Formats: sequence, C-alpha cells, structure tokens
Amino acid sequence: MLIMKKNTNHTDLGVGKVAAQPGTQTDGHLKVGTMPDGTAVRLPIVLINGKHPGKVLYLQAISDGDELNGIAVVHKIIQTITPEQLHGKIIAVPIVNFHAFHAKQAFNPVDNRKMNRCFPGRRDGTSSERIAYHLFQQAVQQADYCIDLHQGGVQPMIDEVRVRVDEKHTLHGACLELARVFGIGYILDQKGPKGQLAQAAPEIGIPTIDPELGGTHGWDAASIEKGVRGVLNVLQYYNFIAGTPEIPEQQTVVKKFVPILSNEGGFIYYRAELYEQLTAAQPVADICDVFGTVQETITSPVDGIFWSKSIYPMVASGGTIGKIGTPIGYL
Repeated sequence: MLIMKKNTNHTDLGVGKVAAQPGTQTDGHLKVGTMPDGTAVRLPIVLINGKHPGKVLYLQAISDGDELNGIAVVHKIIQTITPEQLHGKIIAVPIVNFHAFHAKQAFNPVDNRKMNRCFPGRRDGTSSERIAYHLFQQAVQQADYCIDLHQGGVQPMIDEVRVRVDEKHTLHGACLELARVFGIGYILDQKGPKGQLAQAAPEIGIPTIDPELGGTHGWDAASIEKGVRGVLNVLQYYNFIAGTPEIPEQQTVVKKFVPILSNEGGFIYYRAELYEQLTAAQPVADICDVFGTVQETITSPVDGIFWSKSIYPMVASGGTIGKIGTPIGYL
C-alpha cells in the first residue's frame, strides 16, 4: 500500500483552477467533461484555507444523484466554518454525480454506472470513471481525512456510518476511529464493493468513512442535523477547529445485513420500528391481502437491529421488506 506524505505547511490550496490562499475561502468549478452540445460539465468546489496551518479534510456529497441530505450538510459546514477559526484546510464538493443529480436518480444516465463503484477512476474510462478520476487526482489525494456523505437513497433507513475496508487493512483502525468520532451511534463495519471512495482513499493512506444519513425523498432535517454534527465532531476531534465533539460513550456496530423476505405478496403493516433491537423470530410485519386480511406474519430471521425498510407499503412474494443489522457489537 502506498502511503502518501501529506503537506501540512501553510500554503495555497488548489483544485483545478480554483485556488484559495491561507486565510481565505473560495468557490468555483472543476471541469470534468462536456455535454453533447459542448457545454462544460463542471463540479462545484469550495475551498476553505485556514488562517492557521494544519491538515486537510475532503468532504463530498451526492455521489448518488438522489441522495440529497449530504448537500445540505455541506452547505451548513461551508456557511459555518470560517478561515479565521480553521487550522488546516477543507475541500468540499457539494455535487459529485453531475448527470445523476440533474436526472434526479441514483445512477449516472450517461453510462448507467453507480459513481461510488468507480473510484479512483480512469482518465479514459466511462463518464462516471472520468469524473471520479478528476476528483481523486486533483482533490482527494490532497486529504488527510475523507468523508463521503450518502444516504439510503429514498428508502427509509437509520442514520449510520460505514467503514468499508477489511479488518486486516492497515487503515481499518483509523477508519473505525473516524466513524466513531463522527458519532451518529450506529456503524456498519464491513468491507464494501470495489470502487467505493471509502475503499480507494484508504489504499493511498487516507482514512475515509461513508456516512449514510437516513433515507428519504428530498431532505430530512433530523438526518441533516446529525450529519452536520458529525462533520463538526471530526473537525473538533482532529484539531481543525476549537470545541468539544459530541460523541456517544457507546455506539452500536454491526458486520452485515440480513434481508427480511416476504413469502406472500400483499400490503405491509410493520410491527417493529427502525432502530429497534430484535430477537430471532420476533414479529416484524403483517402482510395483508387486498381486503385487509392478514396472510402472513413475518418474523426476524436473526437477532439484530431493524436497519431499513421498504419505501412502499406493498410487496410481491419473495420481496424484501427490510434489513437487519447483525451481529450486534459495541464500540
């Protein structure tokens, strides 16, 4: 594994043509491609270069185009943190998946790829790979810590943070500590799919986490508030800004998800709530037919936390009505 030496000197901060001198904040755009009519595809970039020297935090949102809570978190952070109070530097990218965001969908419609399976990207790759490449080469590699803000799409889900490197990875402990510091209270500690930023950045020595800020259409104020508090926790704990982070004394950690499947098709009436700790065989939901008659009571397949559920109140036989986080551990 290549460990890159970070520059903590009091120097200018730049991404593409966007630059900020020490003690200043600048916004601009990074060109990452062109539209069919030749219009530039540009990602918004915000640079906060602290008055005081320190490390670099990279913060991005909307890697998936319909996961909007993260952009509100970025907005609040860049409105709150001033260069005068900052020890170090912040690189913030409010919108990563340009095409998917404008299409109001998760995947990039140009190549039908999920952006968070494309890092560190390819210079000569598909649209998503090229965008990931430009970001990784020009922004991510400058960082000492990375936060990749996500949510569970539009599917209702608890607020949690994901560590996506294997337990044997050199930076697993640093990533897990970053997740703990973010402080949402629930952590998935499981190696993720290839191409996630939370895997690619640790490969070059940068601890990275993947907060999942609930799941909703549009914005959810409670999840956004937790995301803002999480970023502030990181900034305070790692000495970017003054203050005391608000970190729970104990946080729940799970290693995997187990789906809850329905045998009967019908309408879902949940008997358990998200965040609820379930035991195996505990009732989770009733499935009713079109006349409202219960056809099946679905029980939890394992002990665990009720982590996510279906956005729609109906299901076909063999469909998933939710997921259980298991086995339960604590940090």
